Amino acid sequence: MEIRVEIKKILLENNMTLSDLAKRIGEEKGTNYSIQNLSSKLRRGTVNFNELQMITKILGYKVKFEKEN
Repeated sequence: MEIRVEIKKILLENNMTLSDLAKRIGEEKGTNYSIQNLSSKLRRGTVNFNELQMITKILGYKVKFEKEN
């Protein structure tokens, strides 16, 4: 599973763009968070855990760990 694909699916379901998400991340962090930065991290798969938690919170989701059987 690629994080980029999953986040893009969720964005589509919520009628949001990557630009909208980058803007909301910037607001949460209190900094200027560019769409280029977000897009690059998603493409490379280098989104860190804190960023993932912030993204999922903005989108109305949460990160959950489940033990594999």
